[in-house]
Amino acid sequence: MYGDSFQSALVAVVVPDEDVVKHWAAESGDASLAGLDLKALCKSEALRSIIMKEIKTFAKKNGLHGFETPKAIYLEPEQFTAENELTTPTFKLKRQQLRDHYQSQIDEMYAKMPPPSSKL
Repeated sequence: MYGDSFQSALVAVVVPDEDVVKHWAAESGDASLAGLDLKALCKSEALRSIIMKEIKTFAKKNGLHGFETPKAIYLEPEQFTAENELTTPTFKLKRQQLRDHYQSQIDEMYAKMPPPSSKL
């Protein structure tokens, strides 16, 4: 989850569970998704939409406010690990390295977001 103080919403990088995603793809009824690897599935708009829907449902069920829920997500097929220097050896997230690593995706998510509506 990432929030830029100059932006009105949060964005998130999500690493979906490979087994769950592959099962979803097989059961989705969409022949174009069946048999794809996780990397290809993470590029699917259908998967992104279903995960966003799940995030919104979870947020509502748990009483989160709109500003606490990401408005855009990027699906990443590779786990955050110490080997790729995105976590410590004890699996704590390295926030600065994560932000730097995903900066272009963060910028793209914010660029695609509609401007906030003004209520006068």
